[in-house]
Amino acid sequence: PRKMASSTPTMNPASSTPAPRPTLTALLKQHKDVQEQRRKENESNRKAVIESVNKVSDSMMDAINFGVARVFSNQKKIEQETKVLEAQTARFLKLTNQWSQMIEDFNEALKETGDIENWSHAIERDMREIAGALDYVHRRS
Repeated sequence: PRKMASSTPTMNPASSTPAPRPTLTALLKQHKDVQEQRRKENESNRKAVIESVNKVSDSMMDAINFGVARVFSNQKKIEQETKVLEAQTARFLKLTNQWSQMIEDFNEALKETGDIENWSHAIERDMREIAGALDYVHRRS
């Protein structure tokens, strides 16, 4: 709080004489001293605030960097697993194509077996007819 110089002199309690009034130079010096003290306090507060902000900023960056590092690590793991899955898928596709070809070949062999069986039945039927015709001709002669 600032003291205002009054127009009436204050009394010195030790004596009955009025207390001396501060001079303009003394008031100016007191004002400058108060301003300097406030400037020092402001500077000290400013440094403390900057230090606190830096600490908070560093803490936040550490937390963010930790999260980013985890995401990056997870991304690398996913990429590695994707490559493994791609390789396994390619092997599975190759095996599937081989199995498909084997089944197709087996079906073709079954068809040929069926054709041979039909052919043999047709030959057998024709031979019986020929044998019957020869027997018939032989009996008649």
